[in-house]
Amino acid sequence: MLNFALNVSLTLRALPWAERFDTALRLGFSAIEFWWPEETDLTAIARHIRDAGLKAVLFNFAAGAIARGDRGWLNHPERQHDFRAHVPIALDFAHQIGCSRINALVGKLIPGESRQSQLARARDNLAWACEQAATAGIEIVVESLNAWENSGYLLTNTPDTLAFLGDVGAANLRYQYDCYHMQLMEGNITRTIRNHIDQIGHIQVADAPDRHQPGAGELHFPFIFKAIATSGYTGFIGLEFVPQGDIEAALAWLPPDRRGPIDPAALRWIRESSSG
Repeated sequence: MLNFALNVSLTLRALPWAERFDTALRLGFSAIEFWWPEETDLTAIARHIRDAGLKAVLFNFAAGAIARGDRGWLNHPERQHDFRAHVPIALDFAHQIGCSRINALVGKLIPGESRQSQLARARDNLAWACEQAATAGIEIVVESLNAWENSGYLLTNTPDTLAFLGDVGAANLRYQYDCYHMQLMEGNITRTIRNHIDQIGHIQVADAPDRHQPGAGELHFPFIFKAIATSGYTGFIGLEFVPQGDIEAALAWLPPDRRGPIDPAALRWIRESSSG
């Protein structure tokens, strides 16, 4: 069975924050995920989530100005204070909305200092954040990003990211596996899921190469979703894509009720492809 969560930061980015949660509910979801809501009233967001009766399964720590290319602060010598000051705010927000998982972006390479030195700083900051999160019963995940759209990002493939997480060694630290980013960087989507499912804390999907909805690109999602369903993964799959067309059309492959576990055989384009 598959559990889906709508990423309201990317799929509903044209809407004001105040409208995204009711829209997710109207679209048939009971679970959501999102990026850190910069310059937005956190108390208001928490209220909207509670009023809509939604389950927040993941959000990102603040990672800077994403639209301008920032991808986190963990490696930055001048932003350590900012990151460590932000962590308690994020943990308190997680408590308010009942979210037990936060994604940390490690940062992009800063000229003038070695990659290894910056990774070491990121490890130290991440280990500290994991200690703070553990007391709140929160898991931290770290993802690999593709280098085509995130030039200089420090972790761009599964082996390096898993080695990095192993070096940190925190019990509440796991891998966020994004099928879109990793298709662009390394392929082997289902084999990676099968081989590393015990290290994966969260999965996200979008089709490649243009980050639209599943079924709009080159990935064979009938096979991928069946692999996830049989892997033993019981978490949520974040729908983190840019809709091609309106959002209703971009979700047409899903049954209308997206509130609970879904059998892969119930996905509309899977059924259609198997009947041909």
